[in-house]
Amino acid sequence: MSESIPPSLVEQLEKSADVSLTSIAQQLQSALERLRKQAAESSAAKPRVLVTGAAKRIGRTIAIELFRRGFSVAIHYGKSERAAREVSDACGGAPIFQADLEHVADIRRLFAEVRERFGLLNALVNNAARFTKVNPLDVTEDDWDFIHSVNLKATFFCCQEGARQMLELGGGRIVNISSLGGIRPWADHAHYCASKAGVIMLTKALAKAFAPKITVNSVAPGVIAFDEGTAEARRMIEATPMRRSGTPEEIADAVYFFLTGPEFVTGQVLAVDGGLNDR
Repeated sequence: MSESIPPSLVEQLEKSADVSLTSIAQQLQSALERLRKQAAESSAAKPRVLVTGAAKRIGRTIAIELFRRGFSVAIHYGKSERAAREVSDACGGAPIFQADLEHVADIRRLFAEVRERFGLLNALVNNAARFTKVNPLDVTEDDWDFIHSVNLKATFFCCQEGARQMLELGGGRIVNISSLGGIRPWADHAHYCASKAGVIMLTKALAKAFAPKITVNSVAPGVIAFDEGTAEARRMIEATPMRRSGTPEEIADAVYFFLTGPEFVTGQVLAVDGGLNDR
């Protein structure tokens, strides 16, 4: 005949189990809070950078490379949401932001959302741009505005908004992606060349205006690997002293230099073009 467990012992065991479970839950909660705090501190320690036009091509590579090198990255896109989400995944779930940079109101909204969801910017990479080929005799007002509204106007207003945030932090860095076309004239791209030459002069002017708290520099890509298939690109590669096209990673290297190099470097244009601008 089996003996029954005394009610007092059952009650004592139940209380002991409740205390143990409560203790375990408290320990787990405490561990989770520590992990969240560590993650927040780690994120806060990383410089925050917004890359415009980061869904594809050079912008994609810049965003991914900056993430790999210790930056906390925000990704802007215009229409390519799916591609932007792929870049986000490659950047550890980086936040994505949509904006039509043709419109200053949308630029204002973009930077307000970046402030709210991402935090004040330490750095900005103005990469978003458009490119078309049109004989200068055939360029219309719409052709001109299509290029300049993003390549030049948006670059200025993004610089303005980014600088305002950086000044709240005591300073920062801006890199504008210009082009070899802003240094050398291309006959069938006069409207584009004018926009990129404008970006170069804008970079120099803002470097003076934003000094000494903010550096402003420009990277001017030459022929990059995406464009090798065209006859025009092949001719440019043949004329390039290095006898090859550049890579998106080499553009990202130059951007990284301006974002992390000496603060005494500002108002400069670095042509990453295999020496083509000197030919």
